[in-house]
Amino acid sequence: MRPIGTLVISVAIVAALSISLSRAAETPPAPATEPNAPPASSVTVTPKDATPPPSVTIIGASDAHGMLGRDVLSAANEDMGRIVDVIVDRSGRVRAAVIDFGGFLGVGSRKIVVDWNALRFGKIVNKKDSITLELTKAQVAAAPEYKEDTPMVVLGASGNLQPLQAAP
Repeated sequence: MRPIGTLVISVAIVAALSISLSRAAETPPAPATEPNAPPASSVTVTPKDATPPPSVTIIGASDAHGMLGRDVLSAANEDMGRIVDVIVDRSGRVRAAVIDFGGFLGVGSRKIVVDWNALRFGKIVNKKDSITLELTKAQVAAAPEYKEDTPMVVLGASGNLQPLQAAP
């Protein structure tokens, strides 16, 4: 027979071991490190094929403005519609603007393509300012309608728009 004091000490040791083991199971093990490795927070990893960061340009709020949805007026202050799209060539150069012309509240309107160089942006200060088109309302009204994925007729005030290059 064991003395009662030994039994109490044995139960206390078993209880302490079981508490210690349960706490160890809750705590994730520390990551293995090499003996002379620097701490993980100071190691910079750069993949061999990493791309450099992009360049950044800051444009002042008064130096550039969005064009889509802008009202277009003639030089005689006639309502010519609103810009609904921008046409670019394969190199990404802006060539023309698509104007939703005529109609009332979008009913009866037609899309007309005008040379980007026929637009004047001088008076744009805020979103409500309009763009001036160097064409008359009669010239734009006589233009054929623009339909996507078909050849387009581009109206130009000076007639200097060069044709788009044919696909190779």
